[in-house]
Amino acid sequence: MATGDDHLIRELACRNWIILCVMLAASLWWRSAPIVLGVLGGGLLVIAGFHSLHRSLVRLLLNRGRRSVIVFFCATPFRLLAIALVISVLVGPLGVHPLSLVAGLSVVVINLMLTAVMRVWTCKRENP
Repeated sequence: MATGDDHLIRELACRNWIILCVMLAASLWWRSAPIVLGVLGGGLLVIAGFHSLHRSLVRLLLNRGRRSVIVFFCATPFRLLAIALVISVLVGPLGVHPLSLVAGLSVVVINLMLTAVMRVWTCKRENP
């Protein structure tokens, strides 16, 4: 049975892809491969990181053992190292534009801000 939190996570995940597609379509205006690849690479990277973090937190909260906590905290630096390596490959050998990479990496932040504004708006409409 899905809870409100499960619904929120699914909604966030779906909206991440929508925001990435909109940003990718907007990046096509520049007609520059480094800019489009930067937005795409950053968006895919941040969505994968969001999914990975969600999966790890669910595992941590379901097991609630000392071992789960240790595994979670030991795995976190490796996850961050993997993200740093992907960013360095994107900027270095692939030559994506750094600002477009930052724009792509902001997909989840934009989504969270949009969700917060939508929830505040909904609460104000329900409780005038």
